[in-house]
Amino acid sequence: MSNTSTLSTLTHPNPCISCGACCGYFRVSFYWAEADDAGGCVPASLTEQVNPYLRCMQGTNSKKPRCVNLRGEIGQQVMCAMYENRPSPCREFEQSWEYGERNEACDRARAAYGLPPLAPNNVEEIASSIATGCHLPG
Repeated sequence: MSNTSTLSTLTHPNPCISCGACCGYFRVSFYWAEADDAGGCVPASLTEQVNPYLRCMQGTNSKKPRCVNLRGEIGQQVMCAMYENRPSPCREFEQSWEYGERNEACDRARAAYGLPPLAPNNVEEIASSIATGCHLPG
């Protein structure tokens, strides 16, 4: 795995901003100390306790998860309302082919919303079709 993302350039925006499936498919669990009331940066008011060691983002601990911070329509145009303060699972989640390897979790989340998996030969095509007026901060 290389350290350079093939998808996060100014000329080819990140396909995640037209997806968001991971935010509406997985429970986003993380170590409790990532919350701001324990010294971390994730707003505790937007989390719920899973057990003594884990918290999760509100909205993701259900049969039909959707993070409370996800704005927009999955598969169209989305953004994270707390992108700069997102927890480690969100920071570490890689879209398929971002670093030259398939991510089955990304493909599974996309499939749940009727979206095709990203492929190495169409990632740049998908990225270039995204509206240029929307981009992820940071």
